[in-house]
Amino acid sequence: MVAQEAHPVEERIVQLIRRLGIEEAHVAAYLPGDWGGLLERHSSAVRSLTLICPRGLKTEVLRPHAGRLLIVSGDGGNAVADLARAVDDLPGATVTMLRDYFSPMWADVMADRSGEVQSAMLEFLSLREKESPLAPVQLPEGEGEEAGISYTIRGSGPPLLLFPLGLAASQWEPLLPVLSERYTTLTLGGPYLGMVAFLETRGPGYLRVVRSVVEEVGLEPGQRVLEVGCGAGTVARWLARYTEKRNPIVGADINSYLLREAGRLAASEGLGDVIEWQSGNGEELPFADRGFDATMAFTVMEEGDADAMLAQCARVTRPGGKVAVIVRSLDMPWWVNLPLRPDLKHKAQTGYGDVVQGGCADASLYERMERAGLEDVVMLPQWATYGSGERLQQQQERMAARLTPEEVAEWRDAIAAAGKRFFVSQPFHSAVGTVGAGFEPARAPSAGSGSRA
Repeated sequence: MVAQEAHPVEERIVQLIRRLGIEEAHVAAYLPGDWGGLLERHSSAVRSLTLICPRGLKTEVLRPHAGRLLIVSGDGGNAVADLARAVDDLPGATVTMLRDYFSPMWADVMADRSGEVQSAMLEFLSLREKESPLAPVQLPEGEGEEAGISYTIRGSGPPLLLFPLGLAASQWEPLLPVLSERYTTLTLGGPYLGMVAFLETRGPGYLRVVRSVVEEVGLEPGQRVLEVGCGAGTVARWLARYTEKRNPIVGADINSYLLREAGRLAASEGLGDVIEWQSGNGEELPFADRGFDATMAFTVMEEGDADAMLAQCARVTRPGGKVAVIVRSLDMPWWVNLPLRPDLKHKAQTGYGDVVQGGCADASLYERMERAGLEDVVMLPQWATYGSGERLQQQQERMAARLTPEEVAEWRDAIAAAGKRFFVSQPFHSAVGTVGAGFEPARAPSAGSGSRA
């Protein structure tokens, strides 16, 4: 996994922009792990901040800078109420709501609502420039890397740093022609930013959940494994090490950017020879029937048609092989190890998250697996515990965003009093089923199907 603590991401970013001769820039981002440290420790480097469909708002960090903040978000989904509460605590911030738009982390807002996002950004940046013009920079167009941060330079004018969006840095592409006419755009990427870094910081707590499921599968040396929705390859790389490279692994994902980063990370860890990466949509897997001994899908069935994914997982697994699934749970409470009054503790521990229509994030997983024709389904509800690091910080900030200012003060005091005893446990439903000897797979998709990447 990427070592996030040794070199904080904000120091890498500052090293990059200083190397390019940039002292101050406009910033547009998505995840707080990308912008939080930069704004908190190097606020003079940030002329303005645009947050696109943000996942988590560090209101205490943002509040002193709310007058130079733009938030663009959809008005649908479970997180909208949390966003509204956070915005109320950020007087002076500019907010653009995309009507009738659901924007979970897997949405592609630039493809779906590029015109509205473009208008909001250009108007906001223009106002900031009128208030206090930012000196333009002249940089050669092209690609490079500094301090583990990859970048692509385009256009001319005041510098604008574009951090990865929900899935990839490349999602900025629809806006780049217009943005680069007015700004020197630097599209940033690499393993320390965006969703790649977010997935990597799940850490030991999440991998313990994974390990218990993999142990239930009972892999034997040489058996072929498929991971559906592999993302940046965190689990696939862990599995390669866990099995001591005795099992060939295929990682499939719909997002080409994440697959590229997965390949780079695997190569850097000496695992490129045992893991193959392939583009594929979990609802239409581009693999032959019965080609794998075990098929795994971890925290991806919330994002699509879960029944279709399960049918595909069963189809590509041989009779007697195993299908293993983990989904986030919206029907089980979180556990927060803090001495809070009962009503506040209930509020903090109530489940949250997004799931699309047809997706699965509850105990229906077990019935769905049986309906898919899987036998001997072993049910494994579990919790992943975060007691330190970036993921604990992310979770406590998300919870704080749901609270009133008075409750936030009580929440912060309780965390301070708990010290090292503070932890958060996230619930998951997980299960392992067996493909029966008489299982007849549904018709395989036609050649060339299976990817929207």
